[in-house]
Amino acid sequence: MEKYRAVPQGYLTVGEVAKRMDVTVRTLQHYDKEGLLSPSALSEGGRRLYTDKDIVKLHQILSLKHLGFSLNDIRDRLIPLDDPADVAQILSEQADTIRNKIANLTESLSEIEALKTEVLEMQTVDFKKYADIIVNLEMKNDFYWLIKHFDGETLDHIRSRFDKESGIAFLQKFLHLQDEAIRLQNAGVPVESPEGLQFAKAYWDMILEFTNGDATMLPKLMQIGESDEFNQEWKQMQAKANAFIEPALGAYFSNSGINPFQEETT
Repeated sequence: MEKYRAVPQGYLTVGEVAKRMDVTVRTLQHYDKEGLLSPSALSEGGRRLYTDKDIVKLHQILSLKHLGFSLNDIRDRLIPLDDPADVAQILSEQADTIRNKIANLTESLSEIEALKTEVLEMQTVDFKKYADIIVNLEMKNDFYWLIKHFDGETLDHIRSRFDKESGIAFLQKFLHLQDEAIRLQNAGVPVESPEGLQFAKAYWDMILEFTNGDATMLPKLMQIGESDEFNQEWKQMQAKANAFIEPALGAYFSNSGINPFQEETT
């Protein structure tokens, strides 16, 4: 690197470059340290001196940085590239990265807005419920809003019984059985029929899986199910499903001699 006693014609000091390109001197020093943009010359006093070619390179760096490229990408991949096709390929890859970031940020924004709605509807500060709602939003559980209707004891039970994977599996089973109940009701299947009793057994087994055989939880679940606080869509779905579920369970209990409110012993 050449050294000059004074600033020769055609060279700019670091301060002049910073002012022209609207960056800080510290930024230019950092780019030099990182091997992105070193000055073409130095004055005897150690002042960094830049040429018009350096300005073009700095403009390239700032443009790529604005597009979301990291300094490592710019230094190791983009600056050396001279073939337009190669540059276009790298830009395409970066475009994909940006699209993914946008999708993730859009999803995060949606989750934040959903949580804000739940917080305002709960009218209480409960960070354990907030955490459960966030987990269920991340699980893509459309019924995350049900959480606010559960009391702390029930939620503690759910947390102890299910992890993320088993929770998703249980939810899918519940929704499948709800849909199946509506199908059987619409088809006019008698609750006392083998198909009706088979469904009732599957539904009762699901309840036992949820409660772990704790009969004291049944009144709570019934109370939650009868709540008037649910949205209209949920109420309608539950009403359709319960039109078959309730008499089917009654027939199953009668046929099997089961007392649902008697805690099981093992």
